[in-house]
Amino acid sequence: MFKESKKKLSTPATDTLLANGTSFEGTIEAEANIRIDGHFQGDIYSTRTIVIGESAVVRSDIIARDVILAGKVFGSITTGGRLTITSTGELYGNTATPTLVISEGGVLNGTSQMNQTMDAESPAAIEKSEDENQSSFSQDIEDSQASLQPEAG
Repeated sequence: MFKESKKKLSTPATDTLLANGTSFEGTIEAEANIRIDGHFQGDIYSTRTIVIGESAVVRSDIIARDVILAGKVFGSITTGGRLTITSTGELYGNTATPTLVISEGGVLNGTSQMNQTMDAESPAAIEKSEDENQSSFSQDIEDSQASLQPEAG
């Protein structure tokens, strides 16, 4: 009677949600799946999957097991498993991940490092090695974005 709908990309169950129209600033540390559809600024650490929805704008360094990116991220993404950038996803920053998938139309404006599987449950170790490269790159992106804004006259 009812037809099954086919999903392009299966997403994990959402344990934590930052909905569209919501802004949040701070640090998120979770042992759960996270979905962000609003605006977030800060750092995100998860031992599970993080989904950045199409309407999301995230200024963050993200460390997780897996990340599915359909919105915009300004910062670095480090995974222990897979980074998937969908056709609407945009990453303006660096990534370190064992598996990188970029759909046609997806954007990666930065560097990628395809590394061995790392332990996503120990973000402090990953963060320490990433800090030197990531912080200056994130600032460069923010500066370049600001220079593209028209001057008020």
